[in-house]
Amino acid sequence: MSSGNSGKGYDVTSSGTNSQGNHYCSRDYSSSGSQPANDNSYHYSNSNGSYYYSNPNGSTYYNNGNGGSNYNPPNSK
Repeated sequence: MSSGNSGKGYDVTSSGTNSQGNHYCSRDYSSSGSQPANDNSYHYSNSNGSYYYSNPNGSTYYNNGNGGSNYNPPNSK
């Protein structure tokens, strides 16, 4: 069951908090018609302040919560 996120362009298909206290959610961008369905779209928000995004275009972004970050563009290896 998805929960709507009106205006955000995606539906959250699952979310929760793991045993380490890190929040995660899986996102479906196909409901807005702006992106094809992508099972690898998700985001983590960690208890140490870091966070990670896996985007529907294949790009990823990580921020360590201390000013450091890493972005991998689509189709990078």
